[in-house]
Amino acid sequence: MSKKATRKSFGEALLKLGQEYPNIVCLDADLSKSTQSCLFAQEFPDRFFEMGIQEANMIGAAAGMSFAGKIPFICSFAAFITGRFDQIRMSIGYSGANVKIIGTHSGVGIGEDGHSQMGLEDIALMRTIPSMCVLQPSDEKECHEMMKWTVDHTGPVYLRLTRQGLSDMDMPAFQLGVFPQLRKGEKVAFLANAGLLENTLLAANKLSEMGALNPAVYNASTAKPLNQEFMQSLTDQYQELVVFEDHNVIGGTGAAIAEWVCEHSQKHIKVRRWGVQDTFGESGTPQALYDKHHFTTQKIVSAWT
Repeated sequence: MSKKATRKSFGEALLKLGQEYPNIVCLDADLSKSTQSCLFAQEFPDRFFEMGIQEANMIGAAAGMSFAGKIPFICSFAAFITGRFDQIRMSIGYSGANVKIIGTHSGVGIGEDGHSQMGLEDIALMRTIPSMCVLQPSDEKECHEMMKWTVDHTGPVYLRLTRQGLSDMDMPAFQLGVFPQLRKGEKVAFLANAGLLENTLLAANKLSEMGALNPAVYNASTAKPLNQEFMQSLTDQYQELVVFEDHNVIGGTGAAIAEWVCEHSQKHIKVRRWGVQDTFGESGTPQALYDKHHFTTQKIVSAWT
């Protein structure tokens, strides 16, 4: 099965949307080949701005462009661009700028690049900014659908993308705040996204075959906002939710779901957060790092057997 990184899917989607929306512009911080914004730059050089290693300046420039009627996409590694939190908070969040923030190379799945380039706290940061939508596509099709939604949506959006390739998961069409269901089950629901979704689905199938557990599986690709009606339906159906993500367990998608359950669920339900356990990343192969953090199919299966 062929796999494609969502950073690549983003670059292709941006190029296609650029042909349809002449007011789209793109700014990058000296990483266009890595973020794949280079595809847009080659086709629309007059609408592409290479800002150099100046993420803070890029954020302010994009906010200004948005108030001049443009739709700016600003691109860098997730760790670098969300590291400019103050500028995002003031120039984009507080001012309500229509800027789309692209953070690539998220999670320990980037492998040998090491801890300084692993976005492991980015969802936690972006979720705290009022009006910011936080999305994480789990395959090529969903990335293209999210990109189209992002262009049509007025307001700031953070899109979190992978370096590693992701399989086509054959999911229903994207709906903001609603998790597509990939597998039916009972009592327990596995909620996963991006690099962990395929491993989680394989683990659920294996557990069912073994008779240990029959979990449902959902693609938790929206961290903010969560759809209230969908979340109520989800918590009505299951006794336990387990959220798998390549992000720090503090402040991530699992935390967002746990917060919702604490405040809104009409019955007692357990939420388990399965992610990076409040540590920094390190250099290693993606497979070795996924094994260390219990993100592989076998490690997930072992937890229930």
